Amino acid sequence: MEQKISTPFQSKCLPKLMGLDYEIRYRKGEDNKAADALSRVTGQQLMSMIISQLDTELLALIQQSWEQDGDLQTLIKQLKDGVPSKFCWENEELRRKGRLVVGADEVLRNKIIALMHSSPLGGHSGVQATLKRLKGIFFWKHMHRDVRNYIRQCGVCQKCKPILQHPAGLLQPLPIPQAIWVDISMDFVEGLPKSQGKDTILVVVDRLSKYAHFLLLCHPFTAVTVAQLFLDQIFRLHGMPRSIVSDRDKVFLSNFWRELFRLQQTDLLMSTAYHPQTDGQTEVVNRCLEAYLRCMTGENPKEWARWIPLAEWWYNTNYHSAAHTSPYEIVYGQSPALHIPYVLKDSKVEAIDRSLHAREECIAMLKFHLRRAQDRMKKMADRGRVEKELAVGDMAYVKLQPYRQQFVLRRTCAKLSPKYFGPFLVEERVGQVSYRLKLPTQAKIHPVFHISLLRKHEGPTPIMSSLPEMDERQQICAEPVAVLDRRLMKKGMQGVVYVLIQWSNSTVEDATWEPYDEIKKRFPGFNLDTACGQAVG
Repeated sequence: MEQKISTPFQSKCLPKLMGLDYEIRYRKGEDNKAADALSRVTGQQLMSMIISQLDTELLALIQQSWEQDGDLQTLIKQLKDGVPSKFCWENEELRRKGRLVVGADEVLRNKIIALMHSSPLGGHSGVQATLKRLKGIFFWKHMHRDVRNYIRQCGVCQKCKPILQHPAGLLQPLPIPQAIWVDISMDFVEGLPKSQGKDTILVVVDRLSKYAHFLLLCHPFTAVTVAQLFLDQIFRLHGMPRSIVSDRDKVFLSNFWRELFRLQQTDLLMSTAYHPQTDGQTEVVNRCLEAYLRCMTGENPKEWARWIPLAEWWYNTNYHSAAHTSPYEIVYGQSPALHIPYVLKDSKVEAIDRSLHAREECIAMLKFHLRRAQDRMKKMADRGRVEKELAVGDMAYVKLQPYRQQFVLRRTCAKLSPKYFGPFLVEERVGQVSYRLKLPTQAKIHPVFHISLLRKHEGPTPIMSSLPEMDERQQICAEPVAVLDRRLMKKGMQGVVYVLIQWSNSTVEDATWEPYDEIKKRFPGFNLDTACGQAVG
């Protein structure tokens, strides 16, 4: 007993051990089986303890699979004759290292995999976790291949699990325009506080020079209002553009807006659904403008409107790394509507000739730098992307962005909402990285999607499902259909009435408790009194 006594437990045991004659020897754990038996139980033994007895019906199906498998019948006969083998025949059961052998019955094997993968205990785990569970009880050849194929074709996994890869679809930059203010892009900056009666900014950007105009609006505005503002502030300075790149805002989707620019022979180029990167240039300008206003009006945000002229001057005179110059230097000094190519020595005045020639060189250098910047951005972006294609006739799932999966008054449900919806038929390939899907007729969403939002369906062709109900802003929405119950709850020092609401496209089990006053305010057409207790479905 040369060891130092350091704990109360050792001090308590010391008097009991002093009267004994013993010697302490070290023995490896693998040799000390009597003491470490419980701590060294293998995973297979633990699984056998958890599942004490197989379901009688499942065991009968496994025994039936032996009878239908010629190779196993030969093996069983050899085992009964005493031929040495890795397999054993005990208690009328064929096993290998304690695991029950399953015959070559694909339906039965898939049923067993589903038991370990799709059940609540399986939890739709991955290949390795599911395989580990199976190997503890069952054995058959090519089990890893079968498990991998089953999970790859699992419909629930395809809908609810994210793709752990780089986004699909290589970068496809828009073509560089040939002239100033011929190809433009536009977008709205919304959610601003009221300032001088305005709460929205219409951002218009020239795609070649990057020159921008910031126009003020106030809600509610219509396509007519925006079109009039465009004519007053943009057309009078630069003429009618040849093309306009925008997102899928309801103003840009209106019939008035489309017809107006169709008559002016202006192409409207809109982004695909849930892919704002198409109009990435304007999104960058929006971010710069918001940062400027945040810095200038942080102490008094309701004064942002008076900073817009300065913000426009600041942005247009800033040096742009992609263009290697500022938008102001590019635009001023040439035709406001369309750049007319200039031929050297066309002017008799030498100073004018040198000036115009310098501007021509500036435009040529601008295109060179923009093309080089595009190549550099594409190279960097493609490092984090993978090239993927779908074929016409394939079935594909659609990913709706998490920030769009917001039910009215049910924001907590978005976390557990499926990541993908579908699958739907691929009807057409649009461009290099976009596809048109055959959506249900009632769907209120543009049918063209970027490849990064699509996931190819694996397995047998299923029946096409429906998309969730969407509003005019392309957001998933839900309407109350019934009041199942009501209760009075304490909130602070006051009592608040809550009602149990059943939502459209959901079951009674998914009903949620919502404040009575808030439901009445958001859904004035829904009668909370007459709908009480009228469950739907």
